[in-house]
Formats: sequence, C-alpha cells, structure tokens
Amino acid sequence: MSFFKKLKESISSKTEAVTNKFKEGLTKTRNAFVEKVEDLILRRKKIDEDFYEELEEILIGADVGVTTVMELIDDLRDEVRKRRIEDASDLKPVLSEKLVALLKGEEDNSMKVAESGLTVYLFVGVNGVGKTTTIGKLAHRFKQEGKKVLLAAGDTFRAGAIEQLEVWGQRVGVDVIKQQAGSDPAAVMFDAVQAAKTRGVDILLCDTAGRLQNKVNLMEELNKIYRVISREVPNAPHEVLLVLDATTGQNALNQAKMFGDKTGLTGLVLTKLDGTAKGGIVVAIRQEMNIPVKFVGLGEKMDDMEPFDSEQFVHALFAGLITEETVEKESQA
Repeated sequence: MSFFKKLKESISSKTEAVTNKFKEGLTKTRNAFVEKVEDLILRRKKIDEDFYEELEEILIGADVGVTTVMELIDDLRDEVRKRRIEDASDLKPVLSEKLVALLKGEEDNSMKVAESGLTVYLFVGVNGVGKTTTIGKLAHRFKQEGKKVLLAAGDTFRAGAIEQLEVWGQRVGVDVIKQQAGSDPAAVMFDAVQAAKTRGVDILLCDTAGRLQNKVNLMEELNKIYRVISREVPNAPHEVLLVLDATTGQNALNQAKMFGDKTGLTGLVLTKLDGTAKGGIVVAIRQEMNIPVKFVGLGEKMDDMEPFDSEQFVHALFAGLITEETVEKESQA
C-alpha cells in the first residue's frame, strides 16, 4: 500500500474534531512554513540547486534543525532522481511523506501502562515550560477515560508550585499528595505511592522541580525520586516525560539534550505548539533525540492536550498545500 493510500485511510479513520485541533493548533507554523514552500514552488517551477538551497533555508527557519534538514534534502534529491520528478509541485507529497517518516521512527507513541495495579508517570523539565499545566490537563484526560487519578506535588522548591498543582487538582477533581515547601521530593513521592496503593488509584502523575541553578543536584534529586518509585512499584515509573515549550525552538532541543538519558527519558510532551511558527522543532527533537513525542499542547483549554500522531501532524501542517485531490491521486498511484 502506498504512503498516500495509508495516509488517506488514516485521516478518514480519525475523528474530525482531532483533525481540526491539529489544523488550528498548527496555523502559525503552517502560515510561516508551508506558505513559504508554496511560494517557492510557484516561483521556481524547476527543481535545481537554487530550489534546494531555498527549501533548505525555509526548513531551517522553521527550526527543523540543520542536521535533519541536510539529511532530508539528500533524501529528496534521491527521490527526485528515482521518481524522475521534474515539476516542483510534484515534490509536495514527497516532502510530506519524508516528514512523516522522520517523525515516526521506530518507537511506539502510545503511553506505557502497568500490566496490573498502579501506573506511575514522572514529569521533568525546566521551570516555565508548562509542566504543571500539562499534568493537570493529562489528569483531566485520564479521568475522562474513567481512570482514578492522583497527583504528587514533587516540586517542593519553587514558590507556589504546590499551590499551582492544587488549583489544577481542584479544577479536575483529583486529590494532590503534598508536604511543606522545602520538603524532600523523594519523601513526597513515597507518600504519594503509598496513598495511591491504599486508595486503589489507576494513575499517579508526579510533578518534579525544574530548577537549573545546580544541574548536578537536580539530576541527583531526580535519580533519588526514580529509585523511590521503582522500589515501591515494580517497573515504575512507567514513563518519564520531558515537558518542553515549543515556542522556545532550538532552546527546547538544548533542554532535551541536557536531560537526555541521564533521567531515563521515555517520551516528550511539547506544549504551546499553537503559539509558535516554528513547529518544525518537533521534527528536530524527534530526530536528534530519538525519543518519541507522546503528547502535544494545541491550545489553552482543558482538553487541548492531544496524543501525538505523526500523520495527523503532517496532514494538518500541509492542509491546503496538499489537497484531498492530491492525496486521492497519489493513493491510486
């Protein structure tokens, strides 16, 4: 089955609501990135070296990442030769296909769940990226799915962090396990795990401090939290999710590298994707870190945190540029 036939089937199987959320959430990136690609194709009908150079600049400008862009351009060159493509407009679906391939990788984007009993998700990331908001939105999502959810206020360092999580707990209707500000975060996690077990909780969402003043201490603290959780719950935490602010572009990639495998990252959550014109950072992070994107924030509402879907992402990105007719034509090829 061709890529476009699969894309067509995938799109038709998704709900219209999710499709529209991705389209609306990626408006800024689409306007900045895709309209430039469209303009390039209209101006340069021939695929030559100048065309590739300009396309390269557009991709780098969308924060796709220099290394990834170079590989992508090389792949496009190969496809142009293999398929004997001459008209620049015929390159649009090929670019879409390559972006989906870059985003998919080999990892599963679905969230890991405990075979039985308690599932624990640990959230890490620097201050100001929307970590607490992400936890609140995911608590709402899991509760809507019928799960019993509990929150752990492990950020005992930042003033107001505990109160912020409590506000989300009240909004969503879930309890928050906490101690006084300045307490040992690992002790909070121990209490939270015990409470979750006693109450028959399905999912425990754990907040952590995001301070960067002392990277060594932060990593040691996270490792201690990790050890406490894994000692109390077999195979936990089931996911260690790094929350990144998409509007910071390349800085988000730098943060991802800083946390890296030292904290046992299993997935990424990209917030504020609707607020940036540089949504290409999703591709850059996915490629350079080789860690799957699990969720993306596409708005400010409670239910605007969506599971990441590479085909939905690319389809929404190219909405209007790759028409349904193009998909239909290519799927029959």
